[in-house]
Amino acid sequence: MNNQIDKSKIITYLPETLRTFNVKAYEWIDNLNFTLSPEACLGNAEEYTNIAKEMFLDAGWDGDGIVELMWIPPFMLHGIVTRDITAGVTVWHVKQEEDGISWLLSPIKLP
Repeated sequence: MNNQIDKSKIITYLPETLRTFNVKAYEWIDNLNFTLSPEACLGNAEEYTNIAKEMFLDAGWDGDGIVELMWIPPFMLHGIVTRDITAGVTVWHVKQEEDGISWLLSPIKLP
């Protein structure tokens, strides 16, 4: 029995919604073995990725690295989010190549 959520269902908002997300820089996220390609989840990934890149650039990103997705399970959000999020949260991520700083674009405010 496969209880895994269909990857095409982890992004449930329009591309423009990314403009309302929070951007945060973090040093360093080194284990990227659990990231997902936006193209594996969205038929129109380029629309989303272009806006994510714009948001990262506006925040200070150097413009290098690969934009990917990270899923945060709901049990990790206990105490961070006041509303019930049973499906977890998908965060947009890019790791800057020169200095390894990770840039995160999240629908919730991250600690």
